[in-house]
Amino acid sequence: MPEIVSCVTENIEMASTSSPISDFFRGRHVLITGGTGFMGKVLVEKLLHSCPNIACIYLLIRPKQGHDIKSRLDQLLNAAIFDWVRKNQPESLKKLVPINGDVTKYELGISSLDQNTLINNVSIVFHSAATVKFDEALKLSVAMNLLGTKRLVELSYRMTKLEAFVHVSTAYCNCNRQDVEEHLYPIPADPEKIIQCVDCLDENLLESITPKIIKGWPNTYTFTKALAEKMLLQLGDGLPIVIVRPSIVTASWREPILGWVDNLNGPTGLLAGAGKGVLRTLLCHKDLIADLVPVDICINLLISAAWYTATNRPKGIEIYHCTSGTTNPIYWKDIERLGHEFILENPFSDILWYPGGSFKSNRLVNYLCVTAFQMAPAYIIDGLAKITGRQPRLIRIHKRLQKAVSCLEFFTTHEWNFKNTNVQRLFTELDPNDQKTFYFDVSQLKWRSYIESYIWGTRQFVLKDHPSTVPNAKSRLRRMYYLHRTSQMVFVVLAIRYILLGNKSIRRFWYSALCFLIKCISNAASSLRLL
Repeated sequence: MPEIVSCVTENIEMASTSSPISDFFRGRHVLITGGTGFMGKVLVEKLLHSCPNIACIYLLIRPKQGHDIKSRLDQLLNAAIFDWVRKNQPESLKKLVPINGDVTKYELGISSLDQNTLINNVSIVFHSAATVKFDEALKLSVAMNLLGTKRLVELSYRMTKLEAFVHVSTAYCNCNRQDVEEHLYPIPADPEKIIQCVDCLDENLLESITPKIIKGWPNTYTFTKALAEKMLLQLGDGLPIVIVRPSIVTASWREPILGWVDNLNGPTGLLAGAGKGVLRTLLCHKDLIADLVPVDICINLLISAAWYTATNRPKGIEIYHCTSGTTNPIYWKDIERLGHEFILENPFSDILWYPGGSFKSNRLVNYLCVTAFQMAPAYIIDGLAKITGRQPRLIRIHKRLQKAVSCLEFFTTHEWNFKNTNVQRLFTELDPNDQKTFYFDVSQLKWRSYIESYIWGTRQFVLKDHPSTVPNAKSRLRRMYYLHRTSQMVFVVLAIRYILLGNKSIRRFWYSALCFLIKCISNAASSLRLL
């Protein structure tokens, strides 16, 4: 894609330009939690790319699935977004230092030796580690989103050079309000009591009373994120804390690669499901704003907020809404329309059915469509698969998809007005070079071209469909189109037949019309033979 080439070229020019933010990070040591996550990867790449004189980036990493922290760091650097750094600044990769730790453990699971290293060197902390699963068990959500924040604050108090503590929250931590400003709002729950409650209760009992505990919030994620902000207010006195609240974080807009995304969370999963032909319907009020924000916008705001906090030391905790709804809104109906258009232009490989379907605003209608166009075909096709000796898979895909979609319904059927006055003010505070390098002015985003690159990125980076597969994918799409239309015709014929069998008058009329049609065809054929 030509757009990717031009984007990378622009980034090279940006990296070579000196700026106040880039100069600020010269010689400084940074600690990042959540560095192996979606946002964390982009943050690491951006710091290496645009702040080439940064001294060191410590990454808090936990061993996972048999992989030690060194292996996980290697996996992180194998991501396509680090291609430019590997090629042009390979020596900067040595600045990445993995720290063995786990935010769910006492003292973050960091050894005394590593703690001393962080205490004596770190100037900037970016705290993005969290569980972002909406349906996560309350116990784990509290351990990661709340206790992890508390433990990092305790460690930060001991850092002798700390200049900024950047906490990544979510705009939806105040989703119990329609109009949300860049303020810390009071919440009735007490963080310490919630921690004690979760610690002493049996998991089964805790699961049963979770809806009562989180009352007012749709899930454990938004609830624990709200508690974490309250804990920062209670425990963070004297620390240079700044909170950034992103809305729905999606694929990159400009960098590190146009349309890059590495997970199926949120709208990415919807696009993938629709593109594969398995998602046919979604409960969604399409006239509401879908508050999407590209990941590179978020990362640039995080870095800019760290610089501003360190150099200006504002009083109290400043909050920045990294959102698009009030500045440059896109509506769910736009996502539906543009998504369908670009999925057909660049279809995914091995689609299971012709992409189609639509958003439904009525819950009953949506349920009937799920039953008729997703669940029933899945059971029928999997039944045929068992008979023919093939591995059934559609029922499992359908159940996983419905579980994910049900978690999103609250956000596709509600709308919020997120004020972003602080974000707009901060952008005006930036040097012109920083406004180009660390851009976060979402008003410049063109949604049509962005959705196109988003779908292309989902295709290439999440579904692993190489660009060379597009011709074959289009051929399969055409075959699926004819199969789709044929099945629709068969359904209509069967429906008509069912109606006819239930009404003698209509059945007699249908047979008479059919006989008349056959007679007309026969007469026409006789006339042709005479000619």
